[in-house]
Amino acid sequence: MAGGFSPLLWDLAARQAWKRLRRRLRAGPAWRWRYSGRTPERLLIAPPDLRLGDPEIAKEIYHGRILLAGYLVETGGQSPFHMAVRNQAWLEELHGFRWLRHLHAAHTELASANARALVADWIALYGRRIAGLPWQPAITARRIIAWLQHSAVVLQGADLVGYRRYLKLLAIQVRYLRAVAGEMPDGEEKLRARIALAFAALSLPTSSATLRTATRSLSAELERQILPDGGHISRNPRAVMELLTDLLPLRHSYASQAEPPPEALVSAVERMLPALRFFRHQDGSLARFNGMGITIHDRVAVILRQDDTGGAPLSHAPHSGYERLSMGGTTIIADTAPPPPLELSNMAHAGCLSFELSSGRHQFVVNCGVDSFGAEAFRPLARATAAHSTATVNDTSQARFALPAGWGEWVGTPLVGGPRKVECRRVDSAGVQAFVARHDGYVSRFGIVHERELALMQEGTIVRGLDRFLAPGGAPPERSVAIAVRFHIHPDIELYRDEHGLLILAGDATDTWVFSCSDVEPVVEESIFFAAIAGPCRSRQIVLHFNAAERHEVRWQLARTHSILTRS
Repeated sequence: MAGGFSPLLWDLAARQAWKRLRRRLRAGPAWRWRYSGRTPERLLIAPPDLRLGDPEIAKEIYHGRILLAGYLVETGGQSPFHMAVRNQAWLEELHGFRWLRHLHAAHTELASANARALVADWIALYGRRIAGLPWQPAITARRIIAWLQHSAVVLQGADLVGYRRYLKLLAIQVRYLRAVAGEMPDGEEKLRARIALAFAALSLPTSSATLRTATRSLSAELERQILPDGGHISRNPRAVMELLTDLLPLRHSYASQAEPPPEALVSAVERMLPALRFFRHQDGSLARFNGMGITIHDRVAVILRQDDTGGAPLSHAPHSGYERLSMGGTTIIADTAPPPPLELSNMAHAGCLSFELSSGRHQFVVNCGVDSFGAEAFRPLARATAAHSTATVNDTSQARFALPAGWGEWVGTPLVGGPRKVECRRVDSAGVQAFVARHDGYVSRFGIVHERELALMQEGTIVRGLDRFLAPGGAPPERSVAIAVRFHIHPDIELYRDEHGLLILAGDATDTWVFSCSDVEPVVEESIFFAAIAGPCRSRQIVLHFNAAERHEVRWQLARTHSILTRS
């Protein structure tokens, strides 16, 4: 570990340890009484859920086949809460209760009875002791929201004892979350905790002071975490989608209770909807940057139906640190900013100056993305610079994620040592959308600044790129370093050389692109696309290899043609 970054990690570890200690002081069996209190008489409202339910999944749950986080568990007639499952992601999803939406969507007495039984199992096993994974604050926040949104399916047909027990445990969870929310790690889950508390203040009989406090805390967190251009401080497009899925129903809940939604909530939603469009490709997928994996298309569609403006996305997101070039059915989205702060970088990628290109219904140039439910061993590979459509120097990443043994327990997997200074400017002109950006991620180790120019022109049929590798003062580098400029190709795209030796990227008969570079001979190498629906799959990449001491810049081009060239 480089000495220059040790103080940052020590500081982060100390802050996380202090927060963890404070959370533990508010949990445990001795503190169960702390969150007991008056049981609410009833639920006032059940907020809507934009996460769509599937009655067929409800049948699978009833028959004991529970697929969560990409992992299938067959219970064999037991309650899933009695199963000794080691898959952490599956357990988190199970205790988060978002799967209640499938039982709700079934609209049957059998599904309601199943929901009541499963909730009763959880209460019997975990309701008396605040400890362990089920009571982690982030999971508790998700469970509170799910129990409120799908209270109808749980309480339908419930007797008075079951009804009161449900409301009592709901109130205990709300009081517990209220106590620990301030000690949660920074980021999306902390904001979701404030969303959950606002939902609870609107859905349960509470005092006006409680609602004001929940609204004030929510507003403060929104103003801090949602950037002026609508992005999230983590720089992860997935966070925008997931938070909108909770914020839009919350806005509706304020209105249904005749309470004016806070200005911070209204403003955040109005900024985030265009931001979601900003990250959206021509086929509806979200760009794979900083932790984004598979796009849930129906959820994006449901969210965007809430957007009354329906306007075109912005071309420039300076606060989030992204650029968008869009013309004639072609879209380019590029990462042009440093990584997020250390505490928010557990999902961040070393992909500065990477880009993705989509045209029509196809994605052509992509980043490898992440397998959201896959093995953790793949995660560092997906985060590395080589998994992005940008340049690597001496086959190293712009930043690192591997820390000494034991550090992960305290600080997670932050991105350490990435670019500190990233400069970007738009250089649009008549009929051309373009930007120039540079980063210093390789200066400390190799004395190299990477500068990239990208331009989209001729009604979106030509993409021209220029990659320069310079010494910090702007002169060509004298040091011999190996450069690899990578273009990862989506696995659905056919990549081959035609009879003239040109590299052809074929989507279909009406959407084909030709890659060319006169400076360096492009080669085709194997790659992995982590963000495929079925999990990681083989793909390919075009790579330009050269030495910076011999050549400090390279020009390349992608040109669209409307007919597939004859294969040799």
